[in-house]
Amino acid sequence: MSDKASLTQQPAPQADVDLQREIALLLVRALNLETLAQDIDPEAPLYGEGLGLDSIDILEVALLVSKQYGIQLRADASENQQTFRSLRHLSEYIAAHRTK
Repeated sequence: MSDKASLTQQPAPQADVDLQREIALLLVRALNLETLAQDIDPEAPLYGEGLGLDSIDILEVALLVSKQYGIQLRADASENQQTFRSLRHLSEYIAAHRTK
């Protein structure tokens, strides 16, 4: 297989898609977003452009993730920028670290 072919993005497994949908619904409900969960692009940025969350929203999301999935997200963690980059990144982080 060529390097170019190995770099193409494969469709997400159904379990990943289901977790993304679950998290999107939690975000919409918890943050009272004026968008539908199914309309959230999994690749769009959560912070600033894209979904338009601000730092207070991100803190609320971190608390929500902690309660719902048993993951402690620290404000000073170096991986936060990557974790909150998009819905897909957040769901991948939750899938890898969840205790609930």
